[in-house]
Amino acid sequence: MKTQEPVLQSIAGVTPPSTAEVPVMTAWPSVGGTGLGQFLGRMYRIQTGFGIVRVGRLALLATMPIGLMLYLSMRLPWAISRFQVTNRRVTVNKGVRAAVERFVELDRFDTVELVVQPGQEWFDCGDLIFRNGAVETLRLPGVSRPEPFRRVCLEVRQSYVGVKEALGQSSGAA
Repeated sequence: MKTQEPVLQSIAGVTPPSTAEVPVMTAWPSVGGTGLGQFLGRMYRIQTGFGIVRVGRLALLATMPIGLMLYLSMRLPWAISRFQVTNRRVTVNKGVRAAVERFVELDRFDTVELVVQPGQEWFDCGDLIFRNGAVETLRLPGVSRPEPFRRVCLEVRQSYVGVKEALGQSSGAA
């Protein structure tokens, strides 16, 4: 078995985009990104009832097998997906081996909008929409804990674009 040579780095843990593509952060989609998950989330929010007995809690108890099956169906080897920020781009990866299905390069968006659909707030998830001006360049549906992931995307983008402008040339993913 061939061993991989270590990448020499000026600053430990920092790899320039021109050297290699390195993951910065990974987020997993929530069941709240699906239509059924959003429906369940809307049901679970219902606070009508008395004392600790609430309609939402009863719905959660009654639909627990459905929620579990939905979650497990998203973790099947052919259906598994994840969202990843690297030092070059934001990607949607599919399958066990994380093949890149869709992506947007860090210099191809200027804002990241967080849209929380009804039912998603119960699962603490939301859709991230990457825009370059008014043009939507990528949509990540049902990102679990979306605000930290959004912040990291913007910070990594700011660093990438800043270095690219300072060098006055492309610094990686051509």
